[in-house]
Amino acid sequence: MHKATMPVSLPSPSIMTSSTDGSTLHVSEENRVFVLRRKGEFHYETRPTPELPTSRHVLVRIMATGICGSDIHYWKHGEVGPFVVREPLVLGHESAGIIIRCGTDVKTVQVGDRVALEPGVPCRTCGFCRVGKYNLCDEMRFAATPPIDGTLATYYTVPEDFCFILPPHISIEEGALVEPLSIAVHCTKLASITIGQTVVVMGAGPIGLLCCAVAKAFGASTVVATDIVDSRLEFAQTYAATHTYKMQQLAPEQNAKTIMSRCDIPAGADVIIDATGVESCISSGIFAMKKGGTFIQAGLGNSNIIFPVGELCAKEGVYKTSFRYGPGDYELAIELLKSRKISLKELITHSFEFDCAEQAFVGAGRQEGIKSIIYGPRK
Repeated sequence: MHKATMPVSLPSPSIMTSSTDGSTLHVSEENRVFVLRRKGEFHYETRPTPELPTSRHVLVRIMATGICGSDIHYWKHGEVGPFVVREPLVLGHESAGIIIRCGTDVKTVQVGDRVALEPGVPCRTCGFCRVGKYNLCDEMRFAATPPIDGTLATYYTVPEDFCFILPPHISIEEGALVEPLSIAVHCTKLASITIGQTVVVMGAGPIGLLCCAVAKAFGASTVVATDIVDSRLEFAQTYAATHTYKMQQLAPEQNAKTIMSRCDIPAGADVIIDATGVESCISSGIFAMKKGGTFIQAGLGNSNIIFPVGELCAKEGVYKTSFRYGPGDYELAIELLKSRKISLKELITHSFEFDCAEQAFVGAGRQEGIKSIIYGPRK
């Protein structure tokens, strides 16, 4: 893996000036945004700097944004599942920045704080929100999900309780990756991993790697990463996996038997996390799961998947699905970083200036490296 195809330097917050009451830093009238005009076509625009929607919102200057698989899918295909790009859309939702303006009723953060942004804001009043499942809210406004614009911009507004202050030793680039880390936290919490358990993670992309890291932080003694790409497996071995396995063009049962044999889990794994959405990987995972085990579906592929439900039933296994993140997931992700139980800096293999954002998408679309960061526009 190599670091940073485009040399960059972050603009320093010291160039911004504080207002007399300390509630805002200097805000430019220029709000540059990177827009997907239609499938396969990007362009830049200058839009008005957004106003704070409520007195509990803050204005954040975006400093770094990670490219997600969904961003690539919107660019290449113009849609992700039921979400279709019908109007120009600002992409990006894995972001961190600096608070430069606070609403009058903001109490938990302040101007100058470096924060990771949780990019999905629910209605807060529906049944799902009230029982702590706001990730299922029908009125969710999620950044870069049509028609809601994302964070590849100079400025972005967010409620104060969806901002999370970064520990001092965490860089702004790593702060952008708190979003995918929170997805991994959500997946792994659903599995209720305890000390000494065995975990197999299908797929060594960013989410799979982070699931490995969180599982290990939660106490798993054996963490197996599988993939078809040698470089990703090599990275997984140095990052968080105790074992790796390169998936072969074999029947799922045979791949499962080989995983169990080579990784010294003869009875199968306590937990399987699929971060691929690939039918053969899902089937292999079910065969590699021990009796009474738990299977977490994190990856999304084809809408209709055939998998060995008879094998799942015979093992009385638990099959759970995972969608984004919910209450407490960002806080736990931040705590894992604060306690240094997880590191994110190793995942960042490429970084780009804002003016080179399209180049970043091209590279990410070719699966170059692991995670690409786009810096916010310079002043």
